[in-house]
Amino acid sequence: MTDNPETPAPPAGSSVQGLPPHAQQAPVGPVPGRTGVLRAPSARVTAALAAAMLGIGVAVGAAIGPAPSASLAGASRLPLLLPSLLSGAGAAGRSSAPTTLPAPAPAPATAAPATGTKAAPGASTAQTPASTSTSSGAAPPSEESTPSASSTPTSSGQGTATTLPPVTNVWLIQLAGTSFAEALAQPSAAPYIDTQATGAGTLLSGWSAIDGSAFANETALLASSPPQLVNSIVQPPCPEGAAGVQCAAGTPGALTAADEFLKATVATITSTVAYREHGLIVITLATVASGSATGLPSGASSATLTSQPPAGVLLISPFASRGARPSIAFNPSSPKQSLEKLLRQ
Repeated sequence: MTDNPETPAPPAGSSVQGLPPHAQQAPVGPVPGRTGVLRAPSARVTAALAAAMLGIGVAVGAAIGPAPSASLAGASRLPLLLPSLLSGAGAAGRSSAPTTLPAPAPAPATAAPATGTKAAPGASTAQTPASTSTSSGAAPPSEESTPSASSTPTSSGQGTATTLPPVTNVWLIQLAGTSFAEALAQPSAAPYIDTQATGAGTLLSGWSAIDGSAFANETALLASSPPQLVNSIVQPPCPEGAAGVQCAAGTPGALTAADEFLKATVATITSTVAYREHGLIVITLATVASGSATGLPSGASSATLTSQPPAGVLLISPFASRGARPSIAFNPSSPKQSLEKLLRQ
């Protein structure tokens, strides 16, 4: 029996004789379009990954602690490798899609330091838009909220400032006597005081002679226009010796002498233009003595004013009410209040 030699396989891509076309063997090799074949990363990607890993390692090492002393070989090669790694990473970043970084968080607003304090060095004084709009939106205080001087209530209770009477000339008459109450108790000894003087002015029985003197001076000082004059008139003292027995203090003759002197003095003052336009007469009682009795030079006289007992004060003026007897107390700290209540405008 003779062995048949082995028939060699037909070459790839050739057809076998005697077989139909569809039964021919398919070519051997990779099929085009099939996925799943792994490829090695490119050099640029490898350089970018190496640079990223190097940066992460440096950051972790700095966070853990001080790094050991670098060898001379590493120290000399690292500066040479960094430029090539960074250039490869930059090229890879340009070829890849852009990465969107998150927006930095806004810095917290720091309130502005209060007046009189200094801000710490390096401290931020910037304000957030909300706080800025709040502070700028506050309306400034208007001028209408500030009360004006004309609308301030005065001591008289009125809503607007009042105008004081134009009293610039004041006459202070000091009579010898004890009080107006004593003179009114003896109308026959002082007929002018009882019937005419008190009926022509305002009698303040509770005021002392010192109150009357202070009121006269303050009234002239509160005048709206100069000249501001105070004329002090003192009744002549009773003569010494036998001639003065009839006008001695505490007798009806003393009241009669004071009554006659007041009548003549008031008639002289009221006849002047200054009195009719700007005048005020303040009458009170005091202890009047000659200069020789008090150690003063000859011909001088003195009038001693006292607060006890109240002598009373009589006001005669074109601006004073006639026949009035109010119970207003004199306030030395606020003479304007007393003037507004006693003198009409």
